[in-house]
Amino acid sequence: MDWQQQWNMGARFAYVKATEGNYYKNPSYSSQYQGSRNVGMIRGAYHFAIPNWSSGADQARYFVQNGGGWSADGYTMPPVLDFEFNPYEGRTINGFYFGNTCYNMSPSQLQSWVRDFGNTMQALTGRLPVIYTNTSWWNQCLANPSGFGDYPLWIAAYPSSPTNNAGPVPTASWSGYSMWQYSSTGPFAGDSNVWNGDYASLQRFARAGSGIEEAFNREYQASSSWLGNPWGPIACGLVNNGCYQIFQGGSIQWSPATGAHSVRDGAIRGTYQRSGSENGPLGYPVFGPEICGLKGGGCYQMFQGGAVIWNSVTGAQISLAGPIRDRYASMGFENGPLGYPTSSQVCGLASGGCSQSFQGGDILWSSGSGAYAVTAGAIRANYGSLGAQGGQPGYPVSNEVCGLKNGGCYQFFQGGSMIWSSTTGAHFSPFGSIRGVWASQNFENGWLGYPFTNEYCSSSGECRQDFQGGSLIWTPKTGVSVYRR
Repeated sequence: MDWQQQWNMGARFAYVKATEGNYYKNPSYSSQYQGSRNVGMIRGAYHFAIPNWSSGADQARYFVQNGGGWSADGYTMPPVLDFEFNPYEGRTINGFYFGNTCYNMSPSQLQSWVRDFGNTMQALTGRLPVIYTNTSWWNQCLANPSGFGDYPLWIAAYPSSPTNNAGPVPTASWSGYSMWQYSSTGPFAGDSNVWNGDYASLQRFARAGSGIEEAFNREYQASSSWLGNPWGPIACGLVNNGCYQIFQGGSIQWSPATGAHSVRDGAIRGTYQRSGSENGPLGYPVFGPEICGLKGGGCYQMFQGGAVIWNSVTGAQISLAGPIRDRYASMGFENGPLGYPTSSQVCGLASGGCSQSFQGGDILWSSGSGAYAVTAGAIRANYGSLGAQGGQPGYPVSNEVCGLKNGGCYQFFQGGSMIWSSTTGAHFSPFGSIRGVWASQNFENGWLGYPFTNEYCSSSGECRQDFQGGSLIWTPKTGVSVYRR
């Protein structure tokens, strides 16, 4: 190998095969590994897995004993697990049958094997290995599992010419890649690869001594186009053992529970910061950056404690995890009748309740009623005129339901029901004697029809409600009297 020639062509890192299974050591490993370093390259070692030969732990130990170690010297790449198609498919060599392309192992067996290898490598070297694979084999043989996102990804995908995109990655564990093998036929000797980032980030990747730094590097690789340059180093000591790093265009935040995710500068990050960032009710981001393309050009980002949702009309508002957000979700989020939130959740209402306002109404919650929406319209207007949750109606105990006689609608509240028709408008029917008689006459389907007033009482104690077909009047002495029109 003419390493100087490769350097002159632009190569700045190299991986050298060290071992295969626990039966093969590359006889040229030392000269190749040191030769690449002698010309200034950052270099590392890889192990070709034969998972049905022996355990992951056994092959990890064999790899480390024969060149697969790592040190934080700045020029040693992390070790690699080469996990791909069985090159000996269907063959028997020295009495050992190598099996099919998946090594005659089930997805769960292969997943467990990788974790066994990875955990052993981390214990022996301090780093999880890079996983080298290709998407089709990984999905076919391991069933595209989640839970491997902490392993840096080296993806093999050969388009007709190099591009800036390696194509689809195994999406259950990764949203991007660290390295891309784009050719097996040049321009470099061996297979040709590209690092997903600049040289400085490659150096950081080489010397990263912890999974935290690796996680930050991977997130930066995915978001570097808008994050820009860092404004400082990774700083730790946040709540729940978290860390962060500030960049020109935003930040990356990490916790053991969530991993590393970026938050872009803008309205969503501003609202998140005003809420207390990771110290507030939202906690750490659980993916990032924000996702746009919602109805009306909206965007959102998810956090441990809920989401921040933005559009140009309402701004960025917090939607906290809990019963109000669950009700909002059941109604289709911003695509449903409520639209986007226009405020964050407010608590301390009557009976310890909470509410949140939306373009199309409100969701109210109390421990006694649950969370229900009062959508914009005549029912909501009359509800407000009666004092809403602090008045006679109390909290809603259902959403609005339509399809009654002549296109009418109703909604139940703790104190009764609000009922509407296009002819009479919306009026409140409180639980009590008058409602009982109306019910006995089959509500709006009976001769009384819809109410066209709220129930109202006089100072003498008489109460009355007027309907399309007559009136119901109650006194303490006579009870309910019925008057037809």
